[in-house]
Amino acid sequence: MQFTKAFQDKAGWNDPSLDVYPNTLAPIVCVGEDGQREIVRATWGMPTPPAYIKGNYDPVVTNIRNVDSSHWRRWLGPTSRCVVPFTSFAEPDPASQVPGGRVPNAWFAQNPDRPLMFFAGFWTPWKGVKKVRDGEREFELYGFLTTSPNEIVKPIHLAAMPAILTTPEEVDLWLTGSWEEVKHLQRPLPGNMLVVVEPPAKPKEDTLL
Repeated sequence: MQFTKAFQDKAGWNDPSLDVYPNTLAPIVCVGEDGQREIVRATWGMPTPPAYIKGNYDPVVTNIRNVDSSHWRRWLGPTSRCVVPFTSFAEPDPASQVPGGRVPNAWFAQNPDRPLMFFAGFWTPWKGVKKVRDGEREFELYGFLTTSPNEIVKPIHLAAMPAILTTPEEVDLWLTGSWEEVKHLQRPLPGNMLVVVEPPAKPKEDTLL
């Protein structure tokens, strides 16, 4: 909370956490209705552009690249921006796949000690259907901003990498600045600020975030 200057914790995220997947909950930091920063639980996956929705089920979009799209422009303002804390992230690595086996992940962090960093992201309240059996529900959704990959990620993922924030100043700017002031943050992290690391160890039951 000190890193992001969040004043309220509405997430209560004290359980051990290893992986976050699309359509699952994660803690994000955003600006609340009272103008104060708060930590909330949100579901990974922003609303899909209407042209790609079939029936009443929204498959959601986890990563956002084309911010010039009319679909995404509505969320470029600071009240719709968020940051997502992480210590390491993964990309599928097909080159390491054993024939017939699952595609393994390659893991990345700022250094082997895995200091805290943040994905630049967007969030929105949303009402719709994620699982047909659950029917229409209200959600708070988020997604990551992505950019071109740097030289560390590109051998694994040719197309993109997350836009990553590493300092309190960058987090503060992302959550408060105009789009003109923050759009330069949609850039690959310099290669000397990212390394390939081993998969994170499974947290112990009594470990807190």
